[in-house]
Amino acid sequence: MANELPTDTIQTVPNGAVVWGMQLPIQSQSSLYVSEWEKTASIDDFARIAVGADEAGCFYLGVCDHTAIPDRLVDAMGATWYDTIATLGWLAGITKSTRLLSHVFILSQRHPLRAAKELSTLDRLSNGRLIAGIGAGHVNEEFDLLSGPDGYIDRGRDTDEALSALTKCLVDESPNHEGSRWQFSGMHLAPRPVQSPRPPLWIGGSTPPALRRTAAYGDGWLPQGTPRAKLAEQIAQIREMREELRGGAPLDIGTIAEPLYVTEKNDQDPGWDLPGYVSKGGPEQLADSLNELSAMGVNHLQISFRVRSVDEFIEQTQRFGALVAPLLHS
Repeated sequence: MANELPTDTIQTVPNGAVVWGMQLPIQSQSSLYVSEWEKTASIDDFARIAVGADEAGCFYLGVCDHTAIPDRLVDAMGATWYDTIATLGWLAGITKSTRLLSHVFILSQRHPLRAAKELSTLDRLSNGRLIAGIGAGHVNEEFDLLSGPDGYIDRGRDTDEALSALTKCLVDESPNHEGSRWQFSGMHLAPRPVQSPRPPLWIGGSTPPALRRTAAYGDGWLPQGTPRAKLAEQIAQIREMREELRGGAPLDIGTIAEPLYVTEKNDQDPGWDLPGYVSKGGPEQLADSLNELSAMGVNHLQISFRVRSVDEFIEQTQRFGALVAPLLHS
């Protein structure tokens, strides 16, 4: 049975707006990006960052997804990865308005009914603030353990089927699905999501299969590692496929911006030696750079800060929300 494409489209970002969100620090401590202060941060620190971002107008807070890291990757990826569903459920209780994003949920490692139960419950507990970010995953040992010996090889096919099945589960209390890997009927799922007809699905990834998956199943796109120089090209590819597969239905387009450091004024010295890859400057300077991304069609920006402490992270978040975010435009 062919995987069924969604018949509806969920537009999350308001028309004409450019919003900002972040993947939370502390909860994933990959050696590729973790800061020293994160390694000793407490749960109270984690809560302060989340609440501070919520109060600063952050559109979404993202939480990553890995179950276990194999020995060969610990040096690169670290071993600390907070559980996605448990962490988002905790965030639902301490925040008020920010959206809660799985960034990204490795869907094919779960049964669609189990995934739908977890995501629907999160949407209910957060009063309709869930964004289900979905990805195919990349660590083959995790698939060996959670999806069987062919799980890694078949993860693309399985993710497409899981998306089709998940969409049905989020829309219908008693869904039916007959696929190559999963079959179910006659089962009821409650509580139901608050958002109607369902929570939005944002698809992660920048490979050709991920772009096509976004065009076919997604309400939004979460690129993973697409450099600024290639972003416009990939957006054009998605839109072309979107026209073919979904009749040009609206799509929320995201990107991961370069790490930032916000000074109070343009051309102001930040007062310490920042790495060369950090984009530093005053509100107008940073907004001009970020608006180059929105000119390509981006309407949600994932930002991060290069800082030295929890307090400095919160200060940067507040400064961005107050001084830079009002200057963002489509």
